[in-house]
Amino acid sequence: MAVSSFMVPLGTPAPDFALPDTAGTVVRRDDLTGPALLVTFLCNHCPYVQHVEDALGRLLAEYPTVDVVGVCTNDADAYPEDSPARLAEQARRAGWRFPYLVDADQSVGRAYNAACTPDFFLYDGQRRLAYRGAFDDSTPRNGKPLTGDLLRSALELVLAGQPVPEPHQPAMGCSIKWRE
Repeated sequence: MAVSSFMVPLGTPAPDFALPDTAGTVVRRDDLTGPALLVTFLCNHCPYVQHVEDALGRLLAEYPTVDVVGVCTNDADAYPEDSPARLAEQARRAGWRFPYLVDADQSVGRAYNAACTPDFFLYDGQRRLAYRGAFDDSTPRNGKPLTGDLLRSALELVLAGQPVPEPHQPAMGCSIKWRE
């Protein structure tokens, strides 16, 4: 069932994290010191993520100074397609050059108030939330072109030191698969 992202208040500080990537290397929020930080909640099995994964990789390759992490918060016991090995396959398939982190205890997803996959949280250089919302207007089967224009515009504005004007369009995707 598709759900929309929660619209976390702009200006909210980026919650801390220290998570292993799919190979076990720990990535910490405070080690990421670029002019912007994009934290995106992703998974392997969701058709909404599959719909954008190639375009997301291409778009983010255009912004090498932006720190990006993908985070999978889903319960991999219940959804084995979201195991670290399968996430690593997805990252290779999609051409992602950013760390893909495994939130096995789901604490980071809860701290960020993630609701769905994909769910995008863009922070400025002071790690204050500047954009939360959709990649673009395209979803599986809605026939709209996959452009990444909403995220691209937000990235451009944040990198220019400008606010991202509201309203932000909520992301839509599969619900996070929380442990009971």
